[in-house]
Amino acid sequence: METMNGNDVLKMYGTMEEEVYEFQQVDLPAAHCFCSKVEFNGKKDTLFFNDGIRRIDFILVYEDEDKKEMIVKTYFSSCMGMELEATRSVVDEKLMFLKIHMSWDVLCTYAEVLHIKVPIQPNDLSCRPSLWNYVSWVTKPFYPNEDLIRKEAEYFTAPFEKDRLEYFYIKDKDLFFTPSMRSRMAYYILCRAPYEIRGNIKKFGITKLLDGGVYKAAYPLHDSRFNVKSTEEDCPNERYLLFQEWAHPKSFYKMQPLDLIRKYYGEKIGIYFAWLGFYTIMLTVAAVVGLGCFIYGYKTQETSTWSKEVCDPDIGGQIVMCPQCDKHCKYWRLNSTCEASKKLCIFDNFGTLVFAVFMSVWVTLFLEFWKRYQAELEYEWDTVEFLEQEEPPRPEYEAKCIYEQKNPVTGVKEKVPYSTCGRCILFISLCHNFQIMLIIASVVAITIYRLAAFFAFSTTLRTEDLKELEPLKEYVTPQMATSVTASLINFVVIMILNMLYERVAIWITDFELPRTRTEYENSLTLKMFLFQFVNYYSSCFYIAFAKGKAVGYPGQPVYLLGKYRNEECDPGGCLIELTTQLSIIMGGKAIWNNIQEVLLPWLKNLYARHCSGQSIATDKGCPRWEQDYHLQSISKIGLFYEYLEMVIQFGFVTLFVASFPLAPALALVNNLFEIRVDAWKITTQFRRMVPEKASTIGAWQPILQGIAILAVATNAMIIAFTSDMIPRLVYYWSFSVYPYGQKYSHTMEGYINSSLSIFNISDFPEQSRPLSPTYNITTCRYRDFRYPPGHTREYEFTVYYWHVVAAKMAFIIVVEHIVYFTKFVLSYLIPDVPYAVKEQIKREKYLTQVILHETNLKLVTKRLKSPEDEITEGTIDHLSAEEGDFD
Repeated sequence: METMNGNDVLKMYGTMEEEVYEFQQVDLPAAHCFCSKVEFNGKKDTLFFNDGIRRIDFILVYEDEDKKEMIVKTYFSSCMGMELEATRSVVDEKLMFLKIHMSWDVLCTYAEVLHIKVPIQPNDLSCRPSLWNYVSWVTKPFYPNEDLIRKEAEYFTAPFEKDRLEYFYIKDKDLFFTPSMRSRMAYYILCRAPYEIRGNIKKFGITKLLDGGVYKAAYPLHDSRFNVKSTEEDCPNERYLLFQEWAHPKSFYKMQPLDLIRKYYGEKIGIYFAWLGFYTIMLTVAAVVGLGCFIYGYKTQETSTWSKEVCDPDIGGQIVMCPQCDKHCKYWRLNSTCEASKKLCIFDNFGTLVFAVFMSVWVTLFLEFWKRYQAELEYEWDTVEFLEQEEPPRPEYEAKCIYEQKNPVTGVKEKVPYSTCGRCILFISLCHNFQIMLIIASVVAITIYRLAAFFAFSTTLRTEDLKELEPLKEYVTPQMATSVTASLINFVVIMILNMLYERVAIWITDFELPRTRTEYENSLTLKMFLFQFVNYYSSCFYIAFAKGKAVGYPGQPVYLLGKYRNEECDPGGCLIELTTQLSIIMGGKAIWNNIQEVLLPWLKNLYARHCSGQSIATDKGCPRWEQDYHLQSISKIGLFYEYLEMVIQFGFVTLFVASFPLAPALALVNNLFEIRVDAWKITTQFRRMVPEKASTIGAWQPILQGIAILAVATNAMIIAFTSDMIPRLVYYWSFSVYPYGQKYSHTMEGYINSSLSIFNISDFPEQSRPLSPTYNITTCRYRDFRYPPGHTREYEFTVYYWHVVAAKMAFIIVVEHIVYFTKFVLSYLIPDVPYAVKEQIKREKYLTQVILHETNLKLVTKRLKSPEDEITEGTIDHLSAEEGDFD
């Protein structure tokens, strides 16, 4: 085997990689140039080369062509220490599978490069007693089978150092580095190995070769089939165990084996499922409280004074309401909204106020407890002092570099693209503005539809001549029919715009040319979330804070675009419409996403197997690496869409929960499916992902914190402006004489009559005068607080109106300050890192200092002692002895 000195490697890689390879001044074997091709030995589940000794750490797939063969040879001539073995495909003779093995010396070298933390000694700190230990027999059925997935031993760890092997806890060299560690190191080398050097221009990295079509795939191996346990020796069958105890539908009630997930897929995948599982557990508490609030509203809908008065033939049946559109709309009786009023009482009651405050506190507890749990995982998964390496430029970035600029990290001049020019920034800003205008246009279009649909439903559902609509009229109001149809149309528009936004956001981010993958993901995350935020929530914000707020009164209505009369709320408010909107969008989104996540990968794999003939080849003994090749490749942005889906759901659960207390329960049910669907998808339908380090959920954490802060304001404003809660409270606690001479003390009787103003039908302007007969009535009622006709301040706002406005503003200020203060106190009282974890971190640092540093410090001190020092010490000792004899 040919050897290559570290200095030669540095010359070949150039100064750009000097920081990475500066401590590799040792002889390492170069890759085979080029390895010989071997025939498949027939062991379809093997994880080793044909010799059965060297483990397969990575797989590359390419077509056996002369042109590509030369590039492959050149590329691997620079990959230090990789041992290669090529095998032809069982299905397609053109395909070659290149198996890569990392030797022990190479693993040790790159473990030091990547600062991989490995065991130095078993954890000797005793566990603190917990109440859960005494009830473990109750929770045991909800955990994975301990006989199959055993709890891993706990160790104190330290960053690996090649020159101090004797201080690390090494039992077996073949098992010391886990398969995920080995794959990560192999991928690290492949991403930095050059394949073409022309003067000062270097082309390197497996990602660019994949984009150019030189390689068709690059992936680590699954260790077994997901549904059949491997009988091969040294096969841990971790994929099989994950499917049985995690991804299988029968295990939906079990806790997730997070340590095994992290061990098999890496910390980045593990932290996502840890966050999703923690979020789901916390949702259980919110769902129980929300369900209790819903049951309370359901039980009290028949006894509510407000709904009783609406349904009473002698009260609501005698109140004639003004038409809510021009000319063709008719007068209608208030008791026609009886059923809608009862449904409104389910969601608009005093329990909703308590639940909104509870959810504001719940959000704080969720984020604070997640920080603590995340700190525990950081310690257990050795990411406490995770140092991200200087990432190489993305191939797309490197291809468009035309200017030179000094790298502030390495101090070396590098090529930079044109993306910082003013014209590019202006173009990107215009693209963002176009997206915002498109969103606004969609909201306006839905609003116009609502106005037109309300006009149509008002003229149809309130036509007394159509007897066949009588059963429908009892349960469906024009407002409800308009809300349901508009919500369905809005959901379809949202799904269509999502596909457009996704492509535009990716296109804009590609145009920006972020230098590294992390910068690319952060930029895309911000764009996609902002687009999705406006897309999903714009209609909800419209109903909650715009609809019915500027409608004027029947004699002087307000028009949109000078043509469409603004939409009014039901006499009970717009809360029921907001509830309908949320339930349709949340439910539809959850169903659509789950179907899409299950069906699309399954259909793609089914089609691929059918076209490639792999199903036939499997019966003949298709090898492990070829079975994995026919699975779906993971997206370049990993679990981005899974995070985005859950964060949007988190917004629905927190931002508008005051109008829909069942939102946490729906989210809980969806997440129970989501965990298993995501687990099934990555375990059975996708190739094994390259393990990546991650200590947190990244850019999503500040987004969640922003949503939590915004949720307090939105829920307070929903209760104040969308719900009818504040006007009722003002009426209940009022001792003053209000419109029409009524005076009530701590009672809700007469509230309906008080909340509806009087309009003289003779005051209708000609352009809005109803064409329907008046049935000998002279006045009609409308929802507002205005003086009646004939008053000195006719149709102006009453004193009661200003009292209600003042009460709403006071409610918002008081509630926000109380909740924000509570959030601040909870954040201060709950430490981000548990005390036990702090102790373990201190103990680990101490052991690292003692074992790896102080011992070597003594050796260095001993070696630095000069012979003169030894002679001097001997002379002093001799003289001291003589003085003692003389005395």
